[in-house]
Amino acid sequence: MTARFACEPSGSRGRLYPEEESEFRSCFQRDRDRIIHASAFRRLKHKTQVFIEHEGDYFRTRLTHSIEVGQVARTIAKTLGLDLELTEAVALAHDLGHTPFGHTGEDALNGLMRPYGGFDHNAQAIRIVTSLERHYAEFDGLNLTWETLEGIAKHNGPVGEPVPYALADYNAIHDLELDTHASAEAQVAALSDDIAYNHHDLHDGLRAGLFSTDELAELPIVSDCFSEVDRVYPGLNYYRRRHEALRRFFGRLVADVIHVTQANLAALVPQTPADIRGAGRMMVQFSPDLWSKLKVIREFLFHRMYRAPDVVEMRAQVSDVINTLFPLYMSDTSLLPKQWRKDVDEIRSDTELARIVADYIAGMTDRFALQEHARLTGSDVIMDRS
Repeated sequence: MTARFACEPSGSRGRLYPEEESEFRSCFQRDRDRIIHASAFRRLKHKTQVFIEHEGDYFRTRLTHSIEVGQVARTIAKTLGLDLELTEAVALAHDLGHTPFGHTGEDALNGLMRPYGGFDHNAQAIRIVTSLERHYAEFDGLNLTWETLEGIAKHNGPVGEPVPYALADYNAIHDLELDTHASAEAQVAALSDDIAYNHHDLHDGLRAGLFSTDELAELPIVSDCFSEVDRVYPGLNYYRRRHEALRRFFGRLVADVIHVTQANLAALVPQTPADIRGAGRMMVQFSPDLWSKLKVIREFLFHRMYRAPDVVEMRAQVSDVINTLFPLYMSDTSLLPKQWRKDVDEIRSDTELARIVADYIAGMTDRFALQEHARLTGSDVIMDRS
């Protein structure tokens, strides 16, 4: 049953460029499908989540992470009576703007772009779906609905000043109401992101040998999950034991969000999507108790995984790749591909050039950035975790 406060396709505010509606798919279904077929979505296959793409076949990439986020988001949205396709569209698109090498690459590119307005991956996702995907005859971008664009722009909450340029430019022609909260569907996508990475980063950290199962079993929430597995399956195989514990951890995060959100909605009694946007706070939340325990887990991951010596060394190496490529393209635009040089011919300032260079670098996969660095400098960046 669809909730009163869900975003209905029939009530969509539409697209910047009007299109005839599909006979078979809702407008939000079309948004989801366009995102899946986008070049930027395919490139997520070779973009870092935590570990560089080539480090192992089993580690999550931005693509597999996005798929997991979409799966969690659909589960929560269905339980709450929300529009599944809008929720999934925002979930699948939320990381489209990420640079190669994950947050490390973003930090490096943001530093380089600081004189030109900075760089933000959420805003870059809007730039991709409204401009940089250039496949359709009648418009640049994917021409997504207002609701999907709003969700991508502010799924984490209202966007404060200064608004990143990539988002400000589009918002000037298509107001996404950046000072309000997003729909319930977008808020579900945001919490699903938290659930997915808190779960799979523990799994990937174990596989990488950055911490042990015994250390994992001492963490809040996770310890209870191990105790339950040991009670139900005494003497279980090592690998099955930790898998069973982590899937229970995953389930507890999902259940907590659902129960807390249901309570929040019961207190607000929203009748329309506008009531969710105007509530003044996020409706989709973790409980305070679980959130405090997640902070402990995130602190553990920060020190034992994100700032592990091998990972820190990798961060330094890939930062050097970005820091080398950017000034090379800025000083010699002939190094850019032919189709990008067409945009360069129309620029009027260093800021416009820097934004084109940032767009190009941000769209690179890990492997392509490494290949370009080797081609342009004549030296390989050696990355070896052994």
